[in-house]
Amino acid sequence: MALDDADRDLVTTELDREPTPTEAALFENLWSEHCAYRSSRPLLSAFDSTGEQVVLGPGDDAAVVALPTGDNSHGDDGRGGENEGNGSESDDSAWYVTLGIESHNHPSFVDPYDGAATGVGGIVRDTLSMGAYPIALADCLYFGDFDREFSKYLTEGVVEGIADYANAIGVPTVTGSVAFHPGYVGNPLVNVACVGLLPADRLVTAEAKRAGNALVLVGNSTGRDGLGGASFASEDLAEGAETADRPAVQVGDPYTEKLLIEANEVLCDERVVESARDLGAAGLGGASSELVAKGGLGAEIDLGRVHQREPNMAPVEVLLAESQERMCYEVAPENVSRVREIAARFELGCSVIGEVTGDRYVCTAGDERVVDLPAAFLADGAPAYDRQQGSGNETENGTGAAEGPERDLPDVPLDEAFATVVGSPNTASKEWVYRQYDHEVGLRTRVGPGDDAALLAIREAGGEKADGGTGEASGTATGSETGMGIDLAFAAGAEPNWTARDPSEGARAIALEVATNLAVKGATPLAAVDCLNGGNPENARTFGAFAETVSGIADACSDLSVPVVGGNVSLYNDSASGPVPPTPTLAMIGTTAGDSPAPPTGLRGDGVVMVVGDRALAGNHGTNERGNANDANDADGTNEVNDDREGEGDHGGDDTARLGGSEYLARFEGDDRFPALPDDFAERLDAIREIARDPGTLAAHDVSHGGLAVTFAEMVGDSAGLDVTIGDGGNSGDAAVLLFGEAPGRAVIETTAPERVRDIAAGRVPVAEIGTATDDTHLTLAVGGEKLSFSADSISVLRDVIADGLD
Repeated sequence: MALDDADRDLVTTELDREPTPTEAALFENLWSEHCAYRSSRPLLSAFDSTGEQVVLGPGDDAAVVALPTGDNSHGDDGRGGENEGNGSESDDSAWYVTLGIESHNHPSFVDPYDGAATGVGGIVRDTLSMGAYPIALADCLYFGDFDREFSKYLTEGVVEGIADYANAIGVPTVTGSVAFHPGYVGNPLVNVACVGLLPADRLVTAEAKRAGNALVLVGNSTGRDGLGGASFASEDLAEGAETADRPAVQVGDPYTEKLLIEANEVLCDERVVESARDLGAAGLGGASSELVAKGGLGAEIDLGRVHQREPNMAPVEVLLAESQERMCYEVAPENVSRVREIAARFELGCSVIGEVTGDRYVCTAGDERVVDLPAAFLADGAPAYDRQQGSGNETENGTGAAEGPERDLPDVPLDEAFATVVGSPNTASKEWVYRQYDHEVGLRTRVGPGDDAALLAIREAGGEKADGGTGEASGTATGSETGMGIDLAFAAGAEPNWTARDPSEGARAIALEVATNLAVKGATPLAAVDCLNGGNPENARTFGAFAETVSGIADACSDLSVPVVGGNVSLYNDSASGPVPPTPTLAMIGTTAGDSPAPPTGLRGDGVVMVVGDRALAGNHGTNERGNANDANDADGTNEVNDDREGEGDHGGDDTARLGGSEYLARFEGDDRFPALPDDFAERLDAIREIARDPGTLAAHDVSHGGLAVTFAEMVGDSAGLDVTIGDGGNSGDAAVLLFGEAPGRAVIETTAPERVRDIAAGRVPVAEIGTATDDTHLTLAVGGEKLSFSADSISVLRDVIADGLD
């Protein structure tokens, strides 16, 4: 990728000369879409990143959020912005979490193992840059149709790369998602999020502090791997990319990364680091120029001092190679010797490569000055593009919803539809994936992968410090040593079927669904980050769909009072197969009291089963929007609903009961609008959260991909079954809508206190009692006048499709 004519003219005008070849290469990479967000930057102002708990929002390597105290982990009204304490104030007892997310999409197509592995390494080092210790990862993976051998090859390679790297560095992978869609055939997506933990008084930023400080490079030696990675990520994948672009993919060394993690812990504990930045996109050139420019300063760097593992490296190679496991630190002169000692203790390379200066970014190689640029112009001078936006309802991977047909549903027997949807790779068990991850290392994981959200024990918050740090000592502390503290809930994902069908409403639905994942664990949302994936922004329709997902996520998180504190943008995810569906991965964290057990997903077999948040079911089961029993039932068993809705018997007047974007319609031919989303996002989730915390709640599970059919299948197990009735004997289309509709913001609850559930829901969210949990390990389901029955074993066989296809 070369510097285009307009950019070269701008650079030449600013410098009053032609750039040197090394300078031109720096601009090519730092002004690339991957680094400078030139297409998406105008859209990102839609996000609200403010909140009382937010310490640092967008613009650093990772966001920083203050944890609430143990006594206030639920929040005052169930929303993170109302928690006590101010993130800008710190004291010795306060604790912060960091949250970041990155993509490694193109590299994972070219080399799935190394591409995915180095994606993990990069987001972990972003965490280190803030002075935090990484405590958990989430991986959200998107591949082409599962029945394609190439998709299976990519899946196996990516999962192995993540597992090998994360397991070796001792950071648990605790949550995430896996999706298969034809739009990813030529361009998989690999998005990884990381949570870190640090005491408030140890915070480090990526903003240089003062001229005269040393710039110190610590970690692996620099080679030629990953050259041009930033510009490679800013172009469509071309035919033959697997071989032609292999040099642009970095090679990871997790054992060096583990040493770097522990060395960083000591460096930050001893307060010998003034600022820090990891070496990711654009390598040393990117990290060092951005570090000093953010502080309004400059740098002088001697490239000959950089420790190298290959001979005769050119200056441009030293600056732009993306060799992994490297950190750039700003260090006061009196602390340089101590940094060298700590690096030596962990057997890491260490080079004092230059110093912080006035406002110019200067690099020398021997006697030659190869770079002499205004630091701010290099790091922040790339102008944004004014891209044209076509209608997202006309994207290649979706037709939109608002102007779509009323309804054109397939006529499929319910038992066949149930087996097909429950057995789809998208809704099937992902155990084959997460069983390869060590999700318990660090001894914080209370709830791991395979659940709606992970729960991590943060014993330090609200309790005593464990040996004063957040590394191995605090990771192994017990509740009796530190107090119960709080639990951190962590969920992440996206749903390409939704955003392919309706980019804006699909993105809003993703935010509601991820927030519901936290709510069913009783957790209060604290903050979110997003990874916004799209196709070629030069295509107006493709960019229009991407822009709609941005506004959808922003609007929904604003409605939920969840600050979006950072993120990542990945465009040019386009290949000969076309653009990927607009894919806004959202990772969200929340908190709940550490002494408050979260309800499991699996049934206990002792309670009444209810659905919270389903308007159509509430109409069919004698409970209205206000959560109260209806006054009368018709003689034929059809419920009369005491509100102003019409046509609820066949759902004709209820646009929440729609199948657009569902797995059901992805498997069978047909069409429908995307479900209308509730206006009362926050109030609905407050009610679900309160119900999840109720002592009578035995199990709770959100309803999303695959609808109630998949939720029921996931809740049935070896110790409990389910006997439920939904619907009132309507036609098969109505039954399919009830069973397979994917409107988010719903939950299935098993409870011993149904009246308390109704009381909590009253005036806030619809609720319906649909049956009971049993001890016979069967799912017995009456729907639309039909009765289905599946044993737990037969359901397990259906849901093992991924393991069967890959083992």
